[in-house]
Amino acid sequence: MAEGGSVRREWEPEELIAAWTLLDGDWELVGNKTGATRLGFGLLLKFFEQEGRFPRHAGEVPKAAVDYVAGQVKVDPALFAEYRWSGSTIEYHRKQVREALEFREPTRADEEVLAEWLAEEICPKVFTDEGLRAALLRRCRTLKIEPPGRLDRIAGAGRARFEREFCLHVLNGLSADSARSLWELATGEDGFLLELKSDPGRLGLETLLEEIVKLKRARALGLSADLFGGYSDRLVASWRARAMASHPSDLAANQPPVRLTLMATLAWSRTTEITDALVDLFIGLVSKINTRAERKVERAIEAEAKKVHRKTEKLFSIAEASLATPDGTVRQVVFPAIPGGESTLQSCSGSGCCWRSPGWRSRSPRRTAWAPHGGSAWTRPSRRHW
Repeated sequence: MAEGGSVRREWEPEELIAAWTLLDGDWELVGNKTGATRLGFGLLLKFFEQEGRFPRHAGEVPKAAVDYVAGQVKVDPALFAEYRWSGSTIEYHRKQVREALEFREPTRADEEVLAEWLAEEICPKVFTDEGLRAALLRRCRTLKIEPPGRLDRIAGAGRARFEREFCLHVLNGLSADSARSLWELATGEDGFLLELKSDPGRLGLETLLEEIVKLKRARALGLSADLFGGYSDRLVASWRARAMASHPSDLAANQPPVRLTLMATLAWSRTTEITDALVDLFIGLVSKINTRAERKVERAIEAEAKKVHRKTEKLFSIAEASLATPDGTVRQVVFPAIPGGESTLQSCSGSGCCWRSPGWRSRSPRRTAWAPHGGSAWTRPSRRHW
C-alpha cells in the first residue's frame, strides 16, 4: 500500500505473481462464478489482501492486476467494466472476503475508539490528512476491521480532540498576564505581531540593537521555557507555521483557546530564534570589525612599503657629505650624495620621511632642514637631538 492509502499503479512481473496470484483457498471462493462476476470477485479478494480494504471503484484496481487476474480466471479483462459496485452481488462478495480473511464490519463504537486512538497516538506526530488516513488504515488492518467508509470524518474527529487537549495544556501553562498579552498580540494593533514575525535587517549595530529590543519584548510576554514540555518540536513548529501564515483577521476567526495557543507557539519559538539571530549578528559584527582592522593594517603596510628603500643609509650619506663641505649648497653637496639626487629626496618627503629617530622630540625651534636656496648647507644640531 502506498503512502496515504493510494494504490500502486506500476507493478513488475515478479511483484504481480507474488501479490495477485490466486492460491488454492482462493479458488474455492471463486467457485463456479462466471464472467464479470468471476473476475470482479477475484480482484476484490486480492485487492483486500494487499490494501486491507475494498476498492471504492474500478479505477482503483491497477490495470496490470486486472490483466493478470483475468488471465488466471480465463475471463476477458474488458468484462471488468461490467462488474457492478452496488447491490446484493458485491455485498455478498465482500462478506465472503471478510469471512475468508477473518475481518469484520466496523461499528460506530469502532469509529469512536479509532478517533480516540488517533488523538492520543498519531496526531501529536502526524500533521497531514493523508498521513492520518494511512495510519487509520494500518490500525484497522491490525484490528482486523474493515475500514469504515467515513475515514475522513474519523480523522477530523481525532484531530479536533487532540487540538482541544493540546490547547488546554498550553492555557494551563499561561499566567493571567501572559494570556492577556498574547490576546493583545493577536490583534496586531501595536505592530509588534508583524515585528515579531520579521527577520533581522542588514548586518550592523542598528540591527543588533533592534533585535535586542525585540527579544526584550518577546521575553516580557512571560512564557515559561517548559511550556510545551512533553510535546514534540515538530508539533510546535507546525503551530508556529500556522501562526506565521495568519493575519490578525485569520487569528480572530479561531476559537479563543486556539488563538492563544497559536500566539504562544509563535512567541515561544521566535524568542529562541531571535536569541540565535542575535548571536549570529554579534559574530558577524565582530568579524566585520576584524576585517576592517585587517584592511587598515594592510593599507598601512602597503604605504610603508612604498617609502624610500634604505632611507637611514641615505641620511648618513647626506650627513657625511654636509660635514665634509659645510659651506656648500644643497644642490652642490646634498643631491650628489645619494643615488637619484633630488628625485629621491622628493620621494622621501612624500612618504612622510622624518630626520629624527622614533624617540626624538624637538626641544628647540631651531631649523634642522635645508632650504632649497643657496647658503649654509648644514646647521649642526646639539648632541642631545640625536
